[in-house]
Amino acid sequence: MRTDPSCPRCGRAIHPPNVWTSAWLCDAHGPVAPLRRIRPLGDSTVDLLVKSAEVPVWMPWPLPAGWVVTGFAEAGDDRSGALGIAVALSGPAPLGGVGEMAIVAEDPGIGLGARLAGFDGSDPGSGFDAGPPDAKIRHDGHEIALWSVDGGTERAVYAGEANSCWMWIVFNPADVGVQICELKAVIDLRDHQGGLSRQLPFGAPSPFLASALRPMD
Repeated sequence: MRTDPSCPRCGRAIHPPNVWTSAWLCDAHGPVAPLRRIRPLGDSTVDLLVKSAEVPVWMPWPLPAGWVVTGFAEAGDDRSGALGIAVALSGPAPLGGVGEMAIVAEDPGIGLGARLAGFDGSDPGSGFDAGPPDAKIRHDGHEIALWSVDGGTERAVYAGEANSCWMWIVFNPADVGVQICELKAVIDLRDHQGGLSRQLPFGAPSPFLASALRPMD
């Protein structure tokens, strides 16, 4: 499978910066933050991700019982830093079997969260937050409001805004979405370097993350 940087919105191969432009370019979406290959799991990966992150590295904490960290993905280059970060987790689904979850922080327009959600475009769409929130999750003493976003996919999707970034929580399959009730709080791993981040339990690599972010051939 191709491991070169790809478009975070569609998975197409992208053109690197050259003498005429400093941007990575997708033939379909123009300038994009390059989606890098999914990194191996481990403490060293967390260290590298935290150092490059320009957006929160969200982690549900405490983790739901039996859930483990199963992957990381990032969009951005050495010049920009990571402008979009996805953390994948897997664990026992409330209705039986194994469920997967991805929690994303990204700058507007990156498109990583929308791609994991299976949506067109790069954001949740206008009016998604018109009514009262469907869920709330705490961070550092504040509540982050989240709305259920129906994109007609087989995934349950929640979206909101935190720290001037989009926050997405994507559950796969859709019935795992009831797990949102078990998520009480998140931490930003940038605030816990070398401490709590060393307590993360790692599992087998996420099939959902690998499949949803597979580059186009």
